[in-house]
Amino acid sequence: MSVDTRLIELLPPFLKFIGDHELTAASDLRSLGLDSMQAIELLFAIEDTFGVVLDDEDLTEATFATVEGLWSSVDRAREAQGVGA
Repeated sequence: MSVDTRLIELLPPFLKFIGDHELTAASDLRSLGLDSMQAIELLFAIEDTFGVVLDDEDLTEATFATVEGLWSSVDRAREAQGVGA
């Protein structure tokens, strides 16, 4: 699965330990500094950027663990809600 570049560009302000680290699908968001408060702010930014609302069942630690996990939930929401690219 290919991660939308908009998500990659959206993430750095929420990752306090990103430094020069290049984000990939496998990047561990927690180790890069994403905490629960930042995850809530990130959720709002994702919903605004992609025009979707993530389902409650997607609001888990696993969803916010990696870039790929997060993108998977966003992409699923886009399909379910009929939101295009």
